[in-house]
Amino acid sequence: MTRTSRAPLPLWLAVVVAVAAGPVLDAGFPDKDWWPLTFVGIGMVLLALRGRRAGSAFLIGWLAGESFYLVHVAWTALYLGPIPWVALATLEALFWGVGGILITLAYRWVPRAWPGLWGRAGLLPVIVAGLWVLREYVTGNWPYGGFSWGRVAESQSESPFAPLAAWLGISGLSFVMVWLVALLVELAFAIDLRAVSRGVLAIGAVALVLVIPAWPTPTHGTTRIAAVQGNGPAGYFDDAPEGAVLDSQVAETLKIAHEKADIVVWPEGVAQPDPTRDPSSAAILDALSRSMDATFVVGTITYRDGKYFNTSLQWEAGKGAVDYYDKKHPIPFGEYVPDRAFWRPFAPDLIDLIGRDYTPGTRDNVFDIDGVRAGISICFDIVDDQLLTDMMKGGAQVILAQTNNADFGQTDENQQQLAIARLRAIESGRALVNISTVGSSQIIAPDGRTISEIPPFTPGHMIADVPLGTTTTPATLLSRGIEFLVAGLGLFGLLIAAGARRNPAPDGRRPLPPMR
Repeated sequence: MTRTSRAPLPLWLAVVVAVAAGPVLDAGFPDKDWWPLTFVGIGMVLLALRGRRAGSAFLIGWLAGESFYLVHVAWTALYLGPIPWVALATLEALFWGVGGILITLAYRWVPRAWPGLWGRAGLLPVIVAGLWVLREYVTGNWPYGGFSWGRVAESQSESPFAPLAAWLGISGLSFVMVWLVALLVELAFAIDLRAVSRGVLAIGAVALVLVIPAWPTPTHGTTRIAAVQGNGPAGYFDDAPEGAVLDSQVAETLKIAHEKADIVVWPEGVAQPDPTRDPSSAAILDALSRSMDATFVVGTITYRDGKYFNTSLQWEAGKGAVDYYDKKHPIPFGEYVPDRAFWRPFAPDLIDLIGRDYTPGTRDNVFDIDGVRAGISICFDIVDDQLLTDMMKGGAQVILAQTNNADFGQTDENQQQLAIARLRAIESGRALVNISTVGSSQIIAPDGRTISEIPPFTPGHMIADVPLGTTTTPATLLSRGIEFLVAGLGLFGLLIAAGARRNPAPDGRRPLPPMR
């Protein structure tokens, strides 16, 4: 293995590589969807961090995170301008900076603690990958519930690596991706190994990951589901009269009123005014439900006990809302303002745009619809690992993902969200109905295939016999234990390496041994 601990890149070049890594990473995600570039971007970040001191490692990590998120979540600036966009990107980038310090410490300490081939090519990539996932875990949970958008695994929804989500979940897939890149980088520096040996190890590692078979996705029976994309004026800043979004949903639903369906799904927030309080809305849903002889699952905004909720209703003709689910994780600074008194002075005009604060729900996220167990996901719920775990524990056989992408226009956001939904279908072994106000709307099979879809930004509908999942995938069986395990491996390995260091840093000025 290499005998030098010096950084392979001078700091100025490492900075350039880190800044360039962000757009390269983003290109692996939809809508470009050049998924191999995600691996290239990971490699660029690791190469730039290798051999750095803590201060420069923070700089490298911060720059890589900043350049990535400024591109990846540029859709946040579409209507709100640059302040929330830059603020979100910078917050996430700070976590990247701290993660960069941990990874560069691993590059420094692990080879000293375990200087042989096993330590450098065996343990080091595992620890580096675990620390990467640890950073993804922290950003996905803190502050204010976190922001799980942009995990590297979310770029692989249509790649050959996607089936691994059923085995390892999204965090486990991120771990494997970073482990593979870290190993290849380490082999590239293993100059005291023959080139043939390094090539065999590299090819073997890639093959080991790709030969893992897709998890079988047995199903038992089907349910006929219709999903309606009204393409109404559902944006926060749309100047539309009350009921306009409901009217667009009704108009498109009437086109399939003669069709047979067991469940009709509408997107997030379209059944307004709230049919549990507005007789006119209730009468419309009753008439449609009776006409189609189907249960409707519709999104609305409810007001109960002095609190607002982003709600999904299970509506049956003549009975009304027989069950409901309130979104458990409203979006901070989107659906509510945490610590409003503290944040308002920084941007009062923006903060005041959020006139009402939605309250987190406490109810379970599974509906029993005539014996079919349907897991309910509202918008950014789809990125929350715990909510998927909850619906699987609740016996969900199919997932209904309701969302409103109107505020993001024709940006990458809707495609990024659809990619996450596709991974969730694979991860859970469940068919998933992703229905948006404006798109992208698809019915996705348990293996990730597209069963049906509606073109974005046009009124439309999907009707399909959707298979009901029966399998328990390893990812859902082990649930977040996988995430805790791999993140723990990284942190625990780093701490053990810190205590086990027994050799001074190798002198990079010593001559290298002849290649064998």
